[in-house]
Amino acid sequence: MKALNEHTAIVTGAGSGIGRAVAVRLAREGAAVVANDLSAAAASATVAALGPRARAVQGDVALPEDVERIFALCERELGPCTLLVNNAGIVHQAAFETLTVADWDRMIAVHLRGNFLCARRAIAAMLAAKDGVIVNIASQLGQIGGVELCHYSAAKAGIIGLTKALAREVSVHGVRVNAVAPGPINTELVKRLSPDWRAAKAAQLPLGSFGEPEDVADTVAFLASPQARLYVGQTLGPNSGDVML
Repeated sequence: MKALNEHTAIVTGAGSGIGRAVAVRLAREGAAVVANDLSAAAASATVAALGPRARAVQGDVALPEDVERIFALCERELGPCTLLVNNAGIVHQAAFETLTVADWDRMIAVHLRGNFLCARRAIAAMLAAKDGVIVNIASQLGQIGGVELCHYSAAKAGIIGLTKALAREVSVHGVRVNAVAPGPINTELVKRLSPDWRAAKAAQLPLGSFGEPEDVADTVAFLASPQARLYVGQTLGPNSGDVML
């Protein structure tokens, strides 16, 4: 089981927020890191802070051809991906009755389809090596639901289900799959939600405040480390007490 400094990681959605914090943390631990983002400029800005064993690549994880390009760059420049962090995501707030089919499809595509495509591309090499780690970034809203976030909650619940099923299938072959379900985190995506929503959500939290991207990065680093060798198909919740299991 690899130490963090032995991993070659792909972090999707690494141009900002949680993804950027994860990429920074993994690079600090010595991992080689491919930072993917829908924005080429954002991915490059993240890589500028990571050091020489890092590469930036633009791509939409909902598109098979973009996923192939992300992994091909990793393999060509740094070696096979041994740690995949499926983090890419979007947030869109709307009452259920106003949701369009396009709203629904894009949310599911980025989150659930993106996780599927990236994990499918990573898994063959991991199974051949009998070693590998996949960490999927879900959300506590995938566990409890969120007002005016039905499509987001459904997508994140799907990620949790995918995590459990894939973990049952591949853990016996040396590949560990787990999820992180953060609560509200102070990212640019969350800041786009309405002030009323954010104030109401903070009031519900036992800690009374949102977390920071680095809190989630700490959890990802743990799950990627040998210290988490017994964690299989689990969903860890840095969520300010919003969900207690």
